[in-house]
Amino acid sequence: MEIIKDYFLCDQCSGKDFKLVYSFSLRFHGVNFSDELIYDKLVDELYECTGCRKTFTKAQIEEGLSALKRRRRKKGD
Repeated sequence: MEIIKDYFLCDQCSGKDFKLVYSFSLRFHGVNFSDELIYDKLVDELYECTGCRKTFTKAQIEEGLSALKRRRRKKGD
């Protein structure tokens, strides 16, 4: 059986290599039972193309991989 390998490609430069980029932040907000602000620690994960530095979210990459699967399955029909 033939093995086919498809890659998620950057839609700007067609690069296939990405690096993980983290952003760390705090989100402050009030609550109705206190005058004190509370905060949530947030960590955002983005994937940056090593060719052109365009960033993608994990959801965008997952959707791109799903599209590859759909196209490959159509070709197999």
